Amino acid sequence: MNLQIPENYDPVLSVRETQEAIKYIRDTFQREFGKEMNLLRISAPLFVTKRSGLNDNLNGIERPVAFDIQEMPEEKIEVVQSLAKWKRYALKKYGFDVHEGLYTNMNAIRRDELLDNLHSAYVDQWDWEKVITKEERTDATLEATVRTIFKVIKHMEHEVWYKYPQAVCHLADDVFFITSQELEDLYPDLSVKDRENAIVRDKQCVFIKHIGHPLKRSGKPHDGRAPDYDDWSLNGDLLFWLPSLQRALEISSMGIRVDESSIASQCKAAHCEGRLTLPYHKMILNKELPYTIGGGIGQSRLCMLLLNKAHVGEVQASIWPEEMLQACDKHNIHLL
Repeated sequence: MNLQIPENYDPVLSVRETQEAIKYIRDTFQREFGKEMNLLRISAPLFVTKRSGLNDNLNGIERPVAFDIQEMPEEKIEVVQSLAKWKRYALKKYGFDVHEGLYTNMNAIRRDELLDNLHSAYVDQWDWEKVITKEERTDATLEATVRTIFKVIKHMEHEVWYKYPQAVCHLADDVFFITSQELEDLYPDLSVKDRENAIVRDKQCVFIKHIGHPLKRSGKPHDGRAPDYDDWSLNGDLLFWLPSLQRALEISSMGIRVDESSIASQCKAAHCEGRLTLPYHKMILNKELPYTIGGGIGQSRLCMLLLNKAHVGEVQASIWPEEMLQACDKHNIHLL
């Protein structure tokens, strides 16, 4: 069982108070986030056809939940693992202009997830995507966007403090930027997760850039990234320090999306050039989709951070092993 039990854990809020706080955080954040980023709330699919190529392959080893539909027997239908590709297609379909964007509630099932304090088989996040120009595909654009997202999250700390002062988690005053290669150089003898914990413990909020390419020392990427949505030289993860567990908590994975050049080179590097024949990939190669930046922000994880919870199951209803349920109940961790 992958479970961390903090010593003398106090959830502070009752289950009912936590439920009220979850709704307040979600409602307030998405309103402020959409306004600050110039994003329109739209509806999104729960599932897509396999042949569309619109599903997120994540690290390439996770099995999507698949099923058939009686009226479409020839199609294999997959529950989305994220909306990374679908959003870019939607921006074109709905006629969004440069510097306009969308966000949506994304719900997914990750059947191969290793369940622990931070990981659930049920994923809920705000997926967002915004149109940019080709000239804006730069590190400066990426960092400016990260700072905007950080500002909204930091503002949420004050909103939560006003309503739940006894429970709010106090966040860093700024975000620290570092590349995955710089992080490996800084902590060459630590594992990836230990590196993240070390830098986030020191800086409290960190954006780790450039994830996907192999690192010089280990020969492996900092973390797995599908080759056909993020540009590995223009992406990253946003992490905050979570006091309840004394560890780093990833809140968002985001990046500038692949263009016609990087999708080809990254698919080649990942030995999956066959994907380039799929409809979505052809649209990128033919420059038929807008250049975009986008990502996902974990809804339950944001609630977990702002309320300093010790388990994601305290802020979302999911399924957990019986052994974990019993251990959490014994140590004052109330899973929904």
